[in-house]
Amino acid sequence: MAKILIIAASDSSLPAMNEAAKILEEFGVEYEITVSSAHRSPDRTKQLVDQAKRDEIKVIICGAGLAAHLAGVVAADFPLPVIGVPLQDGPLQGIDSLLATMQMPSGVPVATVAINGAKNAGVLAVQSLATSEKNLENKLIDYKKKLAKNVEAKAAQMK
Repeated sequence: MAKILIIAASDSSLPAMNEAAKILEEFGVEYEITVSSAHRSPDRTKQLVDQAKRDEIKVIICGAGLAAHLAGVVAADFPLPVIGVPLQDGPLQGIDSLLATMQMPSGVPVATVAINGAKNAGVLAVQSLATSEKNLENKLIDYKKKLAKNVEAKAAQMK
């Protein structure tokens, strides 16, 4: 059963949001990915959130550009963590998405990662699950060690 739901605001957002999916696959976390728009398909978005609650989804990752209200609309009705990925789009290159995603009203938080930061959204989702799953915690420890080793290897190449 999927533990994470990834929602992209449009099919053009899928390449960026697939970076979250790749991380979840790396950690062996089951997920579903779909497309829905807070503006163009609000009923579908609501249905997805309702289904996520029934399916006991633990985290929802939402990626949207421009007005970027998807994560906020989802967070308004989903009781567990929502991670927003502001996507680089339009004339403001994602700054508008970043502000729309992170500037949520009190009581309706959205954890927000960097513009096009779906990879970090995936890691953050795994970290959320790892608070109650020791095997994921151990995988995260190994992942962080691997990141450090990669930096050390690159530094050694510069000598």
